[in-house]
Amino acid sequence: MSSFKTLIRVQKWQLDEKRRALTELQNLEDRLRSEIDRLAEEMRAEQETARNDFNASFTYAGFARSAMERRRRIDDSIRQVQEQIVAATEQVAEAYQDLKRYELAEEERLKREREKQKHKEELMMDETALVGFRRRQEQDGTG
Repeated sequence: MSSFKTLIRVQKWQLDEKRRALTELQNLEDRLRSEIDRLAEEMRAEQETARNDFNASFTYAGFARSAMERRRRIDDSIRQVQEQIVAATEQVAEAYQDLKRYELAEEERLKREREKQKHKEELMMDETALVGFRRRQEQDGTG
């Protein structure tokens, strides 16, 4: 097995790992966005309850402050994950480019090997033809 084949196999594995990591980050971002949606729904429900129940309206302010703080933390987390997604996307692109570079190098190596083999075969055929020609000349000259 050529060293390029080994490099290609390792690079494919690394590319798959980087793609998995990117997918995990994207899934995390989706979960955080879902958490924001759930929090918004929870806030709407609490607002409705506070409008309809005078006693519940006293606790709504504390709930709202807490919910706004949770929203801020989730937004911060989303920004951090988005930065990680950008970095992971760049890593996937680099790993893909490396893989393609190795694959092209392997194709070139194989092409050179085929050309070398073809040249050897042509030399053998030329040698065989030359030997046959000499034999016929010897037979024609002595016969």
